[in-house]
Amino acid sequence: MAPLIKTATIVAALAGSTLGSPFNPHIGIPTKGPNADSGKVSLRQVENPNYRFIGPLSVKKTYLKYGKAVPDWLESAVASATSDKETRDFLDKRATGSASATPIDNLDDAYVTPVQIGTPGQTLNLDIDTGSSDLWVFSSETPSNQVSGQTIYDPSKSSTSKLLSGSSWSITYGDKSRSSGDVYTDNVALGSLVVSGQAVEVAKTVSSSFTENSKTDGLLGLAFSSLNTVSPTPQTTFFDSAKSQLDSPVFTVDLKYHAAGTYNFGFIDSKVYKGDIAYTPVSSAQGFWEFTSTGYSVGSGSFETTSIDGIADTGTTLLYLPDSVVEEYWAQVSGAELDNSVGGYTFPCGATLPSFTYGVESTKIVIPGEYIDFGPASSDTSTCFGGIQSSSDLGINIFGDVALKAAFVVFDGADTPRLGFASK
Repeated sequence: MAPLIKTATIVAALAGSTLGSPFNPHIGIPTKGPNADSGKVSLRQVENPNYRFIGPLSVKKTYLKYGKAVPDWLESAVASATSDKETRDFLDKRATGSASATPIDNLDDAYVTPVQIGTPGQTLNLDIDTGSSDLWVFSSETPSNQVSGQTIYDPSKSSTSKLLSGSSWSITYGDKSRSSGDVYTDNVALGSLVVSGQAVEVAKTVSSSFTENSKTDGLLGLAFSSLNTVSPTPQTTFFDSAKSQLDSPVFTVDLKYHAAGTYNFGFIDSKVYKGDIAYTPVSSAQGFWEFTSTGYSVGSGSFETTSIDGIADTGTTLLYLPDSVVEEYWAQVSGAELDNSVGGYTFPCGATLPSFTYGVESTKIVIPGEYIDFGPASSDTSTCFGGIQSSSDLGINIFGDVALKAAFVVFDGADTPRLGFASK
């Protein structure tokens, strides 16, 4: 069953949601300049040279992340996409660490962020993920057959590491695979921002979907700490641990199209966005940065005012929306179709895609059409994969990187959390 536009499946379970509360969308946080000091820091992403976008694999990753069973049609699409010679050769090279660092034309490159863990610092490239709350890494405890070029964290080489006795972590994915292991505390540094005694979840078992990505050494989750999987006592996220050191309890996300983006902590850089920042309430009841979009439009069409509840998730590549919205978008592209054999909506390569606009309070964020073009859907370069896909089987709408790249986004972790969006 397709999720309702007003209330997706996961939203229906929320208790005490603040999404409907009266709210002034333009009351902001004082902005500061970009110079880093102890209370504010700016981090630029680096390119992951081994990344290549493969449509059905990206969709499958999203299903697994949100604990959803992967449909048979999607498994078949993944098998087909990874069986053609060009893709197979690429995956084989990636597994041996020899993939080319040259960006692939018309594909959106993935980027990671360097993080230092321990004393002396061990630098790992982590995926900053606002859709999860665990800081977990490949480690000296990860079996060698589950490591394929990742940099590992070795707590025995850090003078500040300490085993959190009796604690463990485990994340089970929609295909029943899991990543799990022990928990240490150690110093964690993002640029000049250092948190002492931060929980670092070291992997003893890693899902194959992470093993295959040889240049991503783990995840740094920035959703709410209530979503953390450490047992018996969930641990605070890096952001929650760092708040007392920040000038303001915020971090901002400025992702880019085909370029490295920037994460700032503790301040808002007024030079990188246009107009006002529109703030909207967040429901954190499920641990996500969940908000209500005020509507949408396709291309130059009229704006449809309707509530669309969804999650702001930097760890998801695509934009997942209700069937009715997705169908309306692709109906404007001649030759576009839902093709389950390749994992989703496709369109003729070379077609000019319309923009897609989503609302946040009274602000309109426009996603240019080129952001929605993810290049060839398979070795057949005449058909391309779309960046807007259905949320029907997921049960929740997800504003992933396709949507977030079009905006400057403020994640405000004050006592009453909120999200801010501005054009750029």
